[in-house]
This record gives sequence, C-alpha cells and structure tokens, in this order.
Amino acid sequence: MANQYVDLETLKFLLYNVQGLQEVLDQERYADYDKDSIELLLNSVKDFSDKELFPYFREMDEKPAHFKDGEIVVHPQVNKFMAAGGEMGLIASPFSYEDGGMQMPAMALHAATFIQDAANNHLPGYIGLTIGSAELIAHFANQELKDTYLPNMLTGQWGGTMCLTEPQAGSSLSDIVTAATPDGDAYKIHGQKIFISGGDYQGAENIVHLVLARIKGAPAGTKGISLFVVPKNRPTADGGLERNDVTTVADFEKMGQKGYCTTHLFFGDKEDCQGWLVGEANQGLKYMFLMMNGARIGVGRGAAAIASAAYQASLNYANERPQGRQLTSTGKKDANQEQTLIINHPDVRRMLLLQKVITEGSQSLVLLTAKYHDLSIASAAAEERERYRLLLEIMTPVVKTYPSEAGITSVNNGVQVLGGYGFCSEYILQQYLRDIRISAIYEGTTGIQSQDLLGRKITMENGKALQLLSEEIKNTIKASMAHESLTPYAKKLGAKLQLTQEVLQSLMGFAMKGDYQRFLADATPFMEFFSTIVLSWLWLDIGRTAQEALVTGSKEHSTDFYESKIHAMEFYFKYELPKTTGLAEILMDNRKALTIGTDKEVFA
Repeated sequence: MANQYVDLETLKFLLYNVQGLQEVLDQERYADYDKDSIELLLNSVKDFSDKELFPYFREMDEKPAHFKDGEIVVHPQVNKFMAAGGEMGLIASPFSYEDGGMQMPAMALHAATFIQDAANNHLPGYIGLTIGSAELIAHFANQELKDTYLPNMLTGQWGGTMCLTEPQAGSSLSDIVTAATPDGDAYKIHGQKIFISGGDYQGAENIVHLVLARIKGAPAGTKGISLFVVPKNRPTADGGLERNDVTTVADFEKMGQKGYCTTHLFFGDKEDCQGWLVGEANQGLKYMFLMMNGARIGVGRGAAAIASAAYQASLNYANERPQGRQLTSTGKKDANQEQTLIINHPDVRRMLLLQKVITEGSQSLVLLTAKYHDLSIASAAAEERERYRLLLEIMTPVVKTYPSEAGITSVNNGVQVLGGYGFCSEYILQQYLRDIRISAIYEGTTGIQSQDLLGRKITMENGKALQLLSEEIKNTIKASMAHESLTPYAKKLGAKLQLTQEVLQSLMGFAMKGDYQRFLADATPFMEFFSTIVLSWLWLDIGRTAQEALVTGSKEHSTDFYESKIHAMEFYFKYELPKTTGLAEILMDNRKALTIGTDKEVFA
C-alpha cells in the first residue's frame, strides 16, 4: 500500500480558500506572515513528516512505551522529535515575541500539526502538551517562573504536561485531594495523578508538570483548586537540576496510541516535592481551562488527522483491489468478465464518500475554530474580539467531539472497505481504529463535552454565542442562494436551523422548571444533532467555494477537484443531514425520561 497519509491539496484549499487564512494574516499581530511563508512551513513539515514520522508509525505500535525499572521507556524517535520540534520552531510558534515565541497564527500551526498527526499520531502529543503547559506559565505565572521554565520548554529541551485526574476523582475535578502546603516561597505537593500523557520518559532532561492541587483551608469543590508548576527536576541556584520527589509509578498500557506514553505519577512520596503557585490561589481551574480548551481543539484535530490517514489508506486499497464483477443491464453478472476494482461497487463508494465527508468536514471545522481563536486575540476592535471569543466558546465542544465520534465511524468504514484484510495486523486500518478510539475520551469525554455545549455554551450570555453562530450560518446560506445549483441545499440548511430552535424550545422547558437533570439527560444526542447541522453548514461553504471557482474559471485547482467537493457536499446533505430528523424526534419526545434513575430496576 502507498505511503499516502494526507491530502495536502485539500488541506491547503480548506485553509486558504474556504476558511480564509488571509483574514487572519491581515491582523497586525500576524503581520510578519504571508501565504508564501505559511506555504513554506506546510511543505517543510510534510517533508519532515515523510522522513521522521510516518516511517516509524507502525514500529511505535509494535514496540510500545512501557514501564521498566522506575521509568518509562519510549521509542528513540520521541526524543529526536522533541529536539526537532524545538529546532524547527514548532514548539515556540504560537507564543508571543516577548515570551521567546514566533507569534504564528493558530490556523497555520493546526494545519502543520494536522500533517504530523496524520503521519504518526503517537508523536505530536509530546509537543502539544509542552506547548499547553508553557502557555499557562506564559499567561499566568510571574516573571521568575517564566524566566526559569519557558526558554528550555520552547526549545524542546524540557517537556511539559497537565496533571488533573486522580484515581478517586476521575473527571470530577471538584473531588481532587492532591495537597499543597506552604513552604517558604514554594509549596510542598503531596498526591497522585493518573492518565498523564507524556508524563515521563527515558532521556528527557526534565518534565514540567502543571498540577492542580488544594492549599490547606481552601474552599471545597472547584472553587478551592490552585495551579502549580511542579518540575520532575527542580532547578538549582547554580543552574543545575536536582530531583524533586516526583515518582513514576506505572505506565497505562493502552489499546491504541501505544507510542504515546500515559503515566501514573506520585508527588511527594518522600515529602520533598516542591511546587510554585501559578497566579492567584484558588484560581487554578480557571487557568487550566486555557490549556484544556486548546487541548480540546488539538484532540479534534488529531482525530480528524487519523481519520484522514485511514481514508487515504482505504481509498488506495479500493483503487488497487480487484474483486467481483459489476451488474449488467440484465441484473446479472458476467462470469467471463475480468474482476472489477472494488471502488466500482456502489456500496464501497458509499463508504469511501462517508469517510471523505467526515474527514474533510472535520478538517474545515478545526481550521474554522482555530480562526476564531486567532481573531479573538488579534482583532483590532474589542467588540470583534468578544464576538470571536463567543464563537470559539460554542465551537470548542463541537470541534473536540465531532471529529472524535464521527472519526471512529469513518475509520470503522475504512476497515470495512478492506473486508477481511481490514481486520488483520498486516494492514494499517486496524491500527488507525485502535488509535482513534481514545479521542472520544481525551480531555473530557463525549458526555462531558455534550453537557458543556447544551448546559453552558448554548445558554451563555442569554444565548449570545448561539445567535452569533446562527448569523454566520445564515451568511453562508445567503451567499449560496446566488448559485441555482446550491439553492436546494441552502434551503435545507435553513430548515434545519428552524428545527434547532424547536428542539431547544422543547428542552428549555425543563431548564425553566429547574429540572436540569432532565434538561441535560439527552445532551449527547443533542451534540450529534447540533454537530451534524454545523457540518452541513461547513460543507455548504465548501461547495459554494468550489462552485464559485468553477464559475470564475479558477485554475488554482483542477475542475475535477472542485467538482469532487461539490459531489461530497451533495453526499453529506443526502446521507448525513437527514439523520437530524430522527435525533430531533428523540430530543422532543417528552413522554418518559428513560435514562434517569428511579426506584425501578431497569437493568435486571
């Protein structure tokens, strides 16, 4: 099978033409960048990924990270990748110039990282978490902590993590018990954290942990959580490093992403673990959400990239594998004919088109959300920054969830395209399916993201974020109506916007009565309903962009390329968007709450 893992032409089309990177580059913050410099970045990252990421993808699965003699042994490429990430500026890229960064737009960085995720999804997380933890220090820590940690983190010499989850608490952060006791200008940290991605690995000079903990006497629940910098090795006055009583207890053996280590850490086993408070006490969860929201976009991007790589693999297979014969006009098959390639069978084409619309729609979703991030910090007017902040807020749970959940469906269909071979380790599809499965769990499960969307983001500021998103969708509908061939699709999307209002009106009745459990009981079906409509908007925009290119005679891409995007849009509207009708029926059926616990034993 060919080593094709990403469609770079489609990625660039979505970045430049559909989502309009230039609007971001026009902002003063990004004045040092232009399309040529971004093009150079993407091409160099693709070349780097061809040589240093994709060739090690299967090997990292076959030789997974593992715990041995008190430390985590990882593939040698991990350390090489971290060093290269520092040298290429991939770690420093999103940071402001004053923090030693390159001040690159998130749109460009996500596009570049998408290529790496597609090439080898075991590796980019090491850099991604280092960026996230360094961002927390850059945004909220004092100058001394910035000077101590940022330079080595941005060069890849030191890694970084975020440490939230504890064995007894899981995703319920209000129940964390890791303790922080004042100790001079620092704190003594004592407790344990689990599921820490990139938490420790052989050969790393230092790992800088951003740890949520409670200072003695702090309020209960999430209001009493503070954030600390807790390095594996603490810097000394003479510029060296000494052990900081951070112990690696174990590595979790995962069914996928085996090269991306996931650790169990204990802080303060010998009562000698020091941490330094970031910002103000009891504000830790608010600070951590800066990193978590960025990480959620990253999870969606990674899932979209895995699905993209799986699509390329199954598409290549379908174009090479002969099997069976096509039906003749008599309704029978001619056994004397040569076998046809399986891509000629309608059901195989259906599965491939499903993969295409999920993967390319997800890419567009990631790039749009990154654009909202860029404009929320770089727009000149405060009113515009607030507008894009609200759009970013409502899109974040969607961009984390849709590529993850639909991506699983996409890769699963890729396995099906290969038939029996898809289930065999000789072929790559089974690894992609194992790797993508964790995306729906990382950084807040689908259920958590769904409750966030319906319970917080839809209702925030009296529905202001939803109103702004609706305006964005209506603008695309209006622009699409200028093309006769797109008018039926624009009208369908408009009808679905009206259906969304009907669904929300039905659900809000429970919230207005104070029955919040019932209001949120079907949050996950609502997420599927809402995401499917959002993706139909994105596909209409892709179709409109392609149609306008055909009308104007653009030679930037081929006619076949543009027509393939319109065909994919039509497929999405025929096969995916109608699913919202059934989901709406589920959401508006108020007769019985079948998932809320009662005295009746329903699992007997």
